Amino acid sequence: MIDKIKFGTDGWRAVIGDTYTVRNVARVAEGTAKWVKSQSDEPSIVIGHDCRFNGKLFMETAIKVYLHHGIKVYFADGFVSTPMVSMGTKQYNANIGVVLTASHNPPSYGGYKLKSNFGGPLLPDKIQEVEDLIPDTTDDKILSIDLDKAIADKRLIQVDLEKTYIDAVKANFDIEAIKKSGLRLAFDAMYGSGQNVLKPLFPDMAMLHCENNPGFMGQAPEPIAKNLKELEAFIKADGNIDAALATDGDADRIGLYGKDGEFIDSHHIILLLIHYMVKYKGMTGKVVTAFSCSPKIAKMCEHYGLDHQTVKIGFKHIAGIMIEEDVLLGGEESGGIATKGHIPERDGIWMGMIIWEFMAKSGKSLESLIDEVYEIVGAFKFERSDLHINEELKQEIIANCENNVYTSFGKYNVEKVETIDGFKFFLPNDSWVMIRPSGTEPVLRVYAEAIDLDEVRRILSATEATLLKK
Repeated sequence: MIDKIKFGTDGWRAVIGDTYTVRNVARVAEGTAKWVKSQSDEPSIVIGHDCRFNGKLFMETAIKVYLHHGIKVYFADGFVSTPMVSMGTKQYNANIGVVLTASHNPPSYGGYKLKSNFGGPLLPDKIQEVEDLIPDTTDDKILSIDLDKAIADKRLIQVDLEKTYIDAVKANFDIEAIKKSGLRLAFDAMYGSGQNVLKPLFPDMAMLHCENNPGFMGQAPEPIAKNLKELEAFIKADGNIDAALATDGDADRIGLYGKDGEFIDSHHIILLLIHYMVKYKGMTGKVVTAFSCSPKIAKMCEHYGLDHQTVKIGFKHIAGIMIEEDVLLGGEESGGIATKGHIPERDGIWMGMIIWEFMAKSGKSLESLIDEVYEIVGAFKFERSDLHINEELKQEIIANCENNVYTSFGKYNVEKVETIDGFKFFLPNDSWVMIRPSGTEPVLRVYAEAIDLDEVRRILSATEATLLKK
């Protein structure tokens, strides 16, 4: 039986050794190669892999397929982050960029992301075109191509995408101001491919999980509170850390902690970024956020007179607007955020640098800056729960949502429902809960926002009890 290859919210993901195999990577590479050849008479591809198991093998597999089709290939030697490949795709004016990464998924997963030559995600219609070109089989003879000969013939060119990225960070941020601010900062790479970026810039910074470990110590490298307990404990034990940054497996998502060791979610980060860029830096532009983001962002935009647009989940929907319009910020609940002046791509380290620079330049603590945000939009908390349930129950819950079965969750009555991408139920007192199946994992996500964390957890508990009929 032939495995069906389908791109989800952000690329193709599959379990290594099950569906994610050399043969299937070759098939996806074949579809990519055919698409690239249809775009140019002198086709080229930039490719890199993350820290996952056998990344080099899978990258070389894809490269051989591209070379077979006469495509010029720029490759990174060693692991690189997704923003590095996106930046390289734009720099080398390649037709497409490929990152072999499963991003934040568990360590058993491999993946394949497509990047556009503007330096961001390939747009949905183009992704569908690539997917439609993926064949059922490929010729095994392709995999015997001599890569050393291709390098000698200058058809395969090694590039240092990590150095290019670090140079860009140096050029765009006041590193010295951050160093001289007296701030004590920490970084948790979650064993991901962004682990080498901050070492040369801040050699005295506290660094966690900045070693190459393809198994990620069994932890899915997603920078959310439940996965960052070691970082939280480190901050609390130290007592002097002013802010800590965490990034996911391919370093395009951000997690953030303040001085007290409390996790700061992406909604707060987006609000902080807008506040800094508009009030402190005098910048303008539209704000584009995914459906799962907080309504507080629209309130912040209204305060500053900024246009705001809500789109489907998946950064590719945001990137398409960023390349066409004057966009100040594009962001997702999952920690993927991009800002004006950089590539239209999610970038965890870049966003962290903006926050640190904000703290250094303002001379204010992260907590004080969040209080400034609260003065505009009001205080709130957010949390997400992932339900690992069977497919039959998941489909039943989605059908119930579509048929307006859920009019309350425990004591919380539903006041209205929005269905741009998933189901967002608005509850009393500016609270809400959202239900949506993951686009890359066998998971049903439940999101909630309320005035404080206790209320958020009560809403999540009531919602899960209703969905699971407890």
